[in-house]
Amino acid sequence: MPERSDPNNFYVPHGMMTDPGEYSSLLVELPGGISDLCEIVQNNLVHVFWAERYGITLSDDQKQTLNLRKLSEKLSLIHSTDPRPLINKREIRSRQVGNCRDFSLLLTALLRHEGVPARCRCGFGMYFLPERYEDHWVVEYWKDDEHRWIMVDPQLDPFQLKSLNIQFDPLNVPANQFITGGKAWQMCRSGTAKPDQFGIFDMHGWWFIWGNVIRDFLALNKIEILPWDGGWGFLTHELSDPLPNESELIKYDQIAELSSRPDDSFKQLRELFNIDARFSLPNDF
Repeated sequence: MPERSDPNNFYVPHGMMTDPGEYSSLLVELPGGISDLCEIVQNNLVHVFWAERYGITLSDDQKQTLNLRKLSEKLSLIHSTDPRPLINKREIRSRQVGNCRDFSLLLTALLRHEGVPARCRCGFGMYFLPERYEDHWVVEYWKDDEHRWIMVDPQLDPFQLKSLNIQFDPLNVPANQFITGGKAWQMCRSGTAKPDQFGIFDMHGWWFIWGNVIRDFLALNKIEILPWDGGWGFLTHELSDPLPNESELIKYDQIAELSSRPDDSFKQLRELFNIDARFSLPNDF
């Protein structure tokens, strides 16, 4: 079967990470509005870094769910503790522990399940810490009546919006508030931003940015890996390693450019993914 060349069509079917598998029964009676879908996500997940602010203490076992890559694995665990569809709000202590990638993965899955083109994006949020580009994931979905992709941050519930003093609509995140991995790379290569501004905790710099370039590139190919996956392909570098030589950097710049304009470069993005073995996943994925 020939590959769909239209990016809108490509992002409707599930990928290996968003496929609910045998637990698709949990994704029933979903509402049509993006606001309601985000609320479903927020009613089933609790962010690992925000749990204490919500008044709960997480066990080590609860935190281990962060290492589940596939939505089907996450839904299996949700089903084992509460078999009701996701439209049913879970009490906060019963919600599955996740991070920004998990919030984005679930919303992307809900949208695709409803036949809406959707994709995860990996990059950096401007709205968490002053003068910092914080490691983050969001979602883009195609709004047909407006003929454009709209960026959504499903993690930002009313409590977080207030705590962070967010002044924009999280259902329509401005382009200057979330920087994709590829754009971050380009900003630093051009000298308009400093690499050490990008990261999380004490991890930052060129190789951290590069990791998000690759995670975003893979997500654009419907493979949403974990934020800490690495040790293979393009993700073998330590944060303290020097940059590669200029000829290799030209290749890196190409990848960043393709991921920065994925619709205009969709054919090239897919071709590069398919021919460069460094994008191939380990067998244990």
